[in-house]
Amino acid sequence: MSPAPSDALTLGSPALALRPLPAGRPAFVRRFSNLLLIVASGASALIVMTPLVLIIGELLVRGLPGMSLGFFVHMPAPVGEPGGGMANAIVGTGILVGLGLVLALPIGVGTGVYLAEHGNGPLGSTVRYLADVLSGVPSIVIGVATYGLVVVTLGHFSALAGGVALGLLMIPTLARSTEEVVRLVPASYRQAALALGAPKWKVTQAVVLPAARAGIVTATLLALARAAGETAPLLFTALGNRFWSTAIERPIGSLPVMIYDYARAPYADWNRQAWAGALVLLILVTVVSALLRLTARRIR
Repeated sequence: MSPAPSDALTLGSPALALRPLPAGRPAFVRRFSNLLLIVASGASALIVMTPLVLIIGELLVRGLPGMSLGFFVHMPAPVGEPGGGMANAIVGTGILVGLGLVLALPIGVGTGVYLAEHGNGPLGSTVRYLADVLSGVPSIVIGVATYGLVVVTLGHFSALAGGVALGLLMIPTLARSTEEVVRLVPASYRQAALALGAPKWKVTQAVVLPAARAGIVTATLLALARAAGETAPLLFTALGNRFWSTAIERPIGSLPVMIYDYARAPYADWNRQAWAGALVLLILVTVVSALLRLTARRIR
């Protein structure tokens, strides 16, 4: 008795095993899909890079004509007169970033170490959440808050208030980056030190922090690059100064504020210097980013 037609198509039957598979079409589809995804990925990368290339090109074309030795060593010229430079703003930016770093470094690194070593409880979760929220707050809000806390209290604008504003911007970046770096230190380091009888605080000070030193430097450079180009907080705190001033209790000039003032001025020479100042800021951030990559490579 011959088998039923349905029995010939059961799994493992010779009729099913000998049936040829259509291999040509799936191979073509795979090659076409692969090529399509490669082209789409390349186009996406070009779309992302195009604004950056256009911005850098525009800064180079408009900023290079204003770059000269006098731009770095001369003071701003009187209103309406050509010439001058931004020496006071360049020095003021360094002072403001330095003040912010002095404030943010111990707080940010200390917070990061606490979150990594003891931050598994409710307090650690709360601090971590607040740091994430603070990192997303617009910089102008930080400037207004610092104005109310520092400028109103002191009764005048000052470089100190600007440093506090920049420090508040740096703290969340430092804290979260330091936490991630400290967590990368192998647990065996801590266990070996504890086995030798060292207390917990000594293990953190003498073992964990030296092992994470390069990563903490990377986090510091990242926070510095985050705050170096901010304008809005300085408008409410350091205000700006067209004269030479290095006193932290007085208003002080800065590159972002001077670029803002010169860019909206009705003088062609000031507009040219604004482009040059923007190019200097770009070079500063580029140098910091290069140092960041070199430090990250050392960690790896």
